[in-house]
Amino acid sequence: MAEITVLSTLATERAYHELVPPFERASGHKVTTVFTGTLDVKKRIAAGEVFDLLIMASTDIDAFIGAGTLARGSRADLASSGVGVAVRSGAAKPDIGSVDALKAAVLAARTIGYSTGPSGNYVLGLFERLGIAAAVKPKLRLAPTGDFVGSLIVKGEAEIGFQQMSELSHFPGVDLAGPLPAEIQMTTIFACGIAAKAKQRDAARALAAWLAAPSAAAVYRQCGLVPAHG
Repeated sequence: MAEITVLSTLATERAYHELVPPFERASGHKVTTVFTGTLDVKKRIAAGEVFDLLIMASTDIDAFIGAGTLARGSRADLASSGVGVAVRSGAAKPDIGSVDALKAAVLAARTIGYSTGPSGNYVLGLFERLGIAAAVKPKLRLAPTGDFVGSLIVKGEAEIGFQQMSELSHFPGVDLAGPLPAEIQMTTIFACGIAAKAKQRDAARALAAWLAAPSAAAVYRQCGLVPAHG
């Protein structure tokens, strides 16, 4: 039996909690996981934190492979998600069915939540492209790394919030208004990679294969993600 250490961002957390216990029972391995935000993951890795498997956006996985932090050829795609918009449960859902409608909804909102991850970076760039960055800047509320935008919405700190669909669609106290319009949508692929200095390389490889298997597809779908396989 091996103890596999996993470092992961938040987008796949709900599905991960469904998939890992059956893996532990089938393999006999124990999995210990730290879930945190993208910025914190990068800080932990820069500080030399030891882990066996990393789960985050595929662009970051590729960058860590290129830097030698992750083993070459170890990337395995798990699932993907688009960016969504949400409000507090029971609140009127804004019209976001077109780019113009989304722009109007953002300008009308008193406060706007976003994350430190890929969706947050994308949304800030989107506001720039829509020509509303200066107007909305005073209304922006950033979720702390490792926390969900849904928390800001529930606490009343953000009237509307932007984050991965998978992170908003099942958050208690939050209603999903919908995805961004197709012409301005961004899809993020979430993947895993094995640490170049993994202590449990074979066990980590087995876990990666389990998480990326077609048999995991139904779980990803139930959690608001689009499976990479199956």
